[in-house]
Amino acid sequence: MRKLLFFIASLFITGSLLAGGLVTNNNQSAMFTRLQNRNASTDIDAVYFNPAGLTKLGNGFFASINNQTITQTQKVVSSFPFLNGAPKEYVGDVKAPLFPGVYLVYNTGKLSFSAGFNPVGGGGGAEYKTGLSTFEMPISVIPASLSAQGIPTTQYSADIYFKGSSAYMGYQGNVGYKISDKISVAVGMRFVSASNKYKGHINNISINPTYPAFGAAYNGSMVLASKFFTDGQTYLTGVSTQMGGTATSLQQIVTGGGGSVPLSSGTAVGLTAVQVATIQGTIVALGGNPAGMTIAQSQAFFAGASAGYAGKASAMGANAAATQNVNVDATMSGTGITPIISVNYSPTEQLNISARYEFKTKIDLKTKVAPNMGGPLFINDSIGVGDLSASLSLGATFRPTEKIMLTASFNEYFDKNVKYDGRTDEIDKNFIEYGLGVEYALTEKLRISAGWSHTTTGVNNNYQGAMSFSTNTNSFGGGFGYHITPMIDLNLAFQRAFYAEGSKPFDAVIPFPAYTETYNKSTWMIAAGLDFSFGKK
Repeated sequence: MRKLLFFIASLFITGSLLAGGLVTNNNQSAMFTRLQNRNASTDIDAVYFNPAGLTKLGNGFFASINNQTITQTQKVVSSFPFLNGAPKEYVGDVKAPLFPGVYLVYNTGKLSFSAGFNPVGGGGGAEYKTGLSTFEMPISVIPASLSAQGIPTTQYSADIYFKGSSAYMGYQGNVGYKISDKISVAVGMRFVSASNKYKGHINNISINPTYPAFGAAYNGSMVLASKFFTDGQTYLTGVSTQMGGTATSLQQIVTGGGGSVPLSSGTAVGLTAVQVATIQGTIVALGGNPAGMTIAQSQAFFAGASAGYAGKASAMGANAAATQNVNVDATMSGTGITPIISVNYSPTEQLNISARYEFKTKIDLKTKVAPNMGGPLFINDSIGVGDLSASLSLGATFRPTEKIMLTASFNEYFDKNVKYDGRTDEIDKNFIEYGLGVEYALTEKLRISAGWSHTTTGVNNNYQGAMSFSTNTNSFGGGFGYHITPMIDLNLAFQRAFYAEGSKPFDAVIPFPAYTETYNKSTWMIAAGLDFSFGKK
């Protein structure tokens, strides 16, 4: 069970919170929320989306402050038959009340200098108050496993809780150059600081065995599983010792030449009548037939019984260890650098085209564990992979009239080239995102907009699981922009993301029977941004 939980924990909430690839976030401004497509932006959020387009802002200083509040509900339904109340639904609440975007630009002549701060990956925390199917399944099979061994058990319970948070904070700087009125270029670099935090426990695993041989308390009432298995180990070890002692005593007779003597005539080789009767009764109690047994055969029977009970005692000890309380308080952190290049081309005053390429960001995550709060789940100072994939982003805006702006975007995230802790065999193709948006100026001050974006995941069904799943999405956003003053612009927006439901059948693997899981998410977002202009376009 602990190995399974380590695998889950290594994947937990390291993915993107909304738009973007398997790990990368692309929703980086209030303007994005209300249009869903900003790759060809020539406004201040171009610091992230299109650094080469910033030269179109004109000379002067520009600033922007944005925040998005995101809530997401993740649902997993498992048909695993041993779970309490199967099919059972597990709900995870993801909350990101603060998802900031801060941008600064200074343009002078043909040069543009800009800086930005964003959660480029992660950005929220997920809480599973009752755990997940993958945590509970190893516990749920205990009753059936014990019953199959002749220990009637029908119920289990456990206190399961897990919470994780992830933040890949990006600190970006760019330098742009205006080659001509039509073409500009930019180079940039983003420093990424990643931190994934995990807290949780699996405590008080309990079962209701009926097996008084291990103790009077085991009468069908709920008891701690670890206590039952510990007492079982003690009892079986004692039985094994007794059987071994009898085998040793009989071996002495065999060594002395009495091995061929019938057990029923054991008094002839030094056994008392009471000893003979006890040995015969024990053989019967253990399922054997002492009739016709020789002393040598009896010795072999008890030696085998001793070994058998020793094996059962060892299994009980392993189960006792596996059902002990597990508590986690760990952090995985690391840093990386993302080189960025971009180009902006405006063939006409109405049309603007952009391209941006972000190189792969290599991040090694080092684990730090609170004292006695990691164990085999998290190993202190161990290193994991937290890389961000390279990406190619293309965009275009077209203004058929002064009041209307049409925009389109395309992003490809090269996930197949990232290790993701060795999971590349679960990724068949790269993650794709594309969409369309429209803005209409109602007045000189007020603009309304709406947009749509679609993502197509590249993972295959082997990737899907309760703690890590990816499905196609359609997102719709809308909102408005308002010129408060010539120097201050307000953007307010909302977004709703719809996820395709995923499902995965699991084949029977002893001791687990075949079952199916289904996966889904729902996401809501509201966003607000203030843009400040201290220059002249």
